[in-house]
Amino acid sequence: MVKRYRNLSGNSGVVAYETGDDFIQVRFRHGVTYWYTAASVGPKHLAAMKQLALRGQGLSTYISTYPEVSAGYARKESDE
Repeated sequence: MVKRYRNLSGNSGVVAYETGDDFIQVRFRHGVTYWYTAASVGPKHLAAMKQLALRGQGLSTYISTYPEVSAGYARKESDE
């Protein structure tokens, strides 16, 4: 189930997310959704991303901080 990202900082590009056993789907305000999996970014990054999503703060920063995460998505889908 897709959940609205709480955006506690007030300036995140993330608007929604969905998690599963081995993935997180992250939707950004520019209309693009990225799927990250344990296989694509590793289980440690995936666990950290899920925790940040639940917290509602730091997810976008985390993704942009680690090149292996920002470039490690398994799938990308645009609204366009």
